[in-house]
Amino acid sequence: MQGSNLFEYAVIRYVPRPDREEFVNVGVILYCASMKFLHMKYTIREERICAFHPDADIGELNKILEGMQEVCCGSSVNSPVAKYDIASRFRWLTATRSTIIQTSKVHPGFCEDPMEKLESLMKGNV
Repeated sequence: MQGSNLFEYAVIRYVPRPDREEFVNVGVILYCASMKFLHMKYTIREERICAFHPDADIGELNKILEGMQEVCCGSSVNSPVAKYDIASRFRWLTATRSTIIQTSKVHPGFCEDPMEKLESLMKGNV
């Protein structure tokens, strides 16, 4: 059974040179409206990222991803976006942008447990 809860997700990408559009997947963000669920997971595989882009600033990358995590959870005191409702935060986090952190297009699916699905998507994409 595929599940009864509609969810949407996007893959989070590290794009060191947006002009070249080359990237490394670093995380996943998942939103499930029916369960009021918005969560993201990421992992920084330093050796992989530095092999891809030797000049990568791992500290900056981590800081950006931590900021995204705070907005996702609604816990950031520095970002007014963190005060938005869950759906608006998801749309803001997955909006098209030309920076070193980008997201894929949003993909839909069905699941029973969004956290379990998030874990599965992390294993398959990062």
